[in-house]
Amino acid sequence: MTELLATAARWIQLDPDPATATELQELVDDSAENQVAYAALERLFAGRLAFGTAGLRAELGPGPLRMNRLVVRQTAAGLLRYAAEKLREAQSTGTHRIVIGYDARHQSDEFAVDTAEIFQEAGWQVHLFDQPGPTPLLARQVVVHDADIGVMVTASHNPPLDNGYKVYFGGELSRFLEPDGLGAGAQIVAPFDQQIAATIAELVAADFAADSTTGSVESAPVESASARRRAPSGVLLIGAEARADYQREALQLLDVGDYPHRDLTVVYTAMHGVGGQSVTELLEAAGFARVIPVAEQFAPDPDFPTADFPNPEEPGALDLALLAAAEHEADLVLANDPDADRLSAAVYDEHAQQWRQLNGDEMGALLGAHIISRGPLRTGWQSAGSAPGPAIGNSVVSSRLLGKLCAARGIGHEETLTGFKWLARVPNLIFGYEEAIGFDVDPANIRDKDGIGAALIFCELIADLKAEGKTAISALDDIAAEAGVHLTDQVTIRVDDITQLGHITAQLRSAPPTRIGGAAVTETYDLVKDALPGQEFAASKSTDVLIFLTEDDDRVIVRPSGTEPKVKCYLEAVAQPASADPADVIDARQRATTRLAQLRSAMETILS
Repeated sequence: MTELLATAARWIQLDPDPATATELQELVDDSAENQVAYAALERLFAGRLAFGTAGLRAELGPGPLRMNRLVVRQTAAGLLRYAAEKLREAQSTGTHRIVIGYDARHQSDEFAVDTAEIFQEAGWQVHLFDQPGPTPLLARQVVVHDADIGVMVTASHNPPLDNGYKVYFGGELSRFLEPDGLGAGAQIVAPFDQQIAATIAELVAADFAADSTTGSVESAPVESASARRRAPSGVLLIGAEARADYQREALQLLDVGDYPHRDLTVVYTAMHGVGGQSVTELLEAAGFARVIPVAEQFAPDPDFPTADFPNPEEPGALDLALLAAAEHEADLVLANDPDADRLSAAVYDEHAQQWRQLNGDEMGALLGAHIISRGPLRTGWQSAGSAPGPAIGNSVVSSRLLGKLCAARGIGHEETLTGFKWLARVPNLIFGYEEAIGFDVDPANIRDKDGIGAALIFCELIADLKAEGKTAISALDDIAAEAGVHLTDQVTIRVDDITQLGHITAQLRSAPPTRIGGAAVTETYDLVKDALPGQEFAASKSTDVLIFLTEDDDRVIVRPSGTEPKVKCYLEAVAQPASADPADVIDARQRATTRLAQLRSAMETILS
């Protein structure tokens, strides 16, 4: 107890934020006579935030397991120390640059300014966005400025009380750490994330040592919120010119000769995030004149008043957009998540006589097929030495459909671990996607998922289908006739604490199923020690993922979430149509639907 209270007292001493320092002090005071308060204090100091699938992400609050100014300053200081050491090893003596972006969540601007201050004081050239903006714009600026580091302050689609911190490597730092050049401008991967975490831990240990008198990231408390959000002197602001360049480059992706159609009514929601202006202005500049924003969700709002969980995939998240779509007889509904790196879509299903939200695998198949037909949307894609021609990639938890379509069409395809940090490193990537509605249609320029550029190209393909008298639903049937019906679903197990995530997979690993839904398990991959099918194992890619394949061509994948306190189980059922006849495709879809329900029931029982 004494050690915990001493640690909390030191944290309060170092915390530059009066709000979180006061909150923690009140909890310490209450813990003397209140066991509930003491237990809450223990939970706050039970570990430290670690880099997951997409950086740091947690609820705002005091202590090392929450997002706050001290955690951010420690992270930035550790990142700086790590980068400086590696650049010295590389004998780099030039100007080192960092670009920093942030969304409109609570304290995002403060965390961005804290990061800017630490790097500015160390003599780095700091480029900071002048206002909240989308993640893909930050990702693009890492490449534009050939920056050694990029930081995006965002919790993406997490609940309103969360925030997060994404880190990208580029420039000389990236070229030294990954000489093949494939990591330039992409988010960090293992082992670099672990090495940064170790550097942060060293810094924190020194700050909390018994003989420590000053902190390595000390900053005088600033009472004024406006002062905490003010960029330090000498920081270079990224503004309207960069946003205009992004739009100009996105418009270059269009093929106005072969795909000139713009007859489309689109309802769009920004989900209270930062994508609204970028998407609507881009679509208008592309010639899509009828774009109808959902007014209640258009302006950035960190409280997300119409969406408790601002993820377009969550039930009810698109209700307002679908009401507007019915009112305006729209052709398409588009939705970004709050930092606009993801894209969701809904279309009207004539057979069911209702709107239907497409899942990420369906959108990935549609976009992938469109880009295969069109060819690379931009030349000069990233290569690695004598790598083969253009390739399409998707994460392992995404459907196998696009891989089969690529095989049928004779184009390269690669499957990666979950997260765009891995997809971005696929040589010659021209399109990548993950089932969690993440798409990158311009990998040559943006080394991350991009819900803005994807919105533009999705409108292009839907407008083209409409001009041909087709729909997204019929296009999916055409793809199924060629490569088989692939239906996907998820079972989600929520836990009370993110530290419990590994327990479920550990139990499954010790007693793996031999049959799932009546079908024998024929192959099992444990990615802690096994490689992805057809690839070579590397320790840096070891991850807590279990894959089960059955004799019926089912696939079941179980993995802890990298961003939320839940374990995800990904299901895929496959059925081959007897022919390309629509009736045979319908029959295959019905068979796959039945099998998917059996898989869901089986895994709910196994994981319970």
